[in-house]
Amino acid sequence: MDNKEDLILSMNQSLANKFERLYKEELQKRKQAENELALIKGIGQNSPEQQSLKKELQEVKEDNRKLSLQISDMINQLRDAQF
Repeated sequence: MDNKEDLILSMNQSLANKFERLYKEELQKRKQAENELALIKGIGQNSPEQQSLKKELQEVKEDNRKLSLQISDMINQLRDAQF
């Protein structure tokens, strides 16, 4: 019976060691992925392409505001016109 218990104990320790090794590998991979994601987000927000797109978006918003004002003025002129 003693050999059987030793074998079971050895198998349990082996499984525990394997679990611990797999857990550490997963933890390391997760940390690496989180770091890469943080870098990608940081670079993406400050990249030249992103800055260019932000500038273009601001210009489009300003153009839309100007066009909206022009359209409102034209509508008001049409209302005031006596046909």
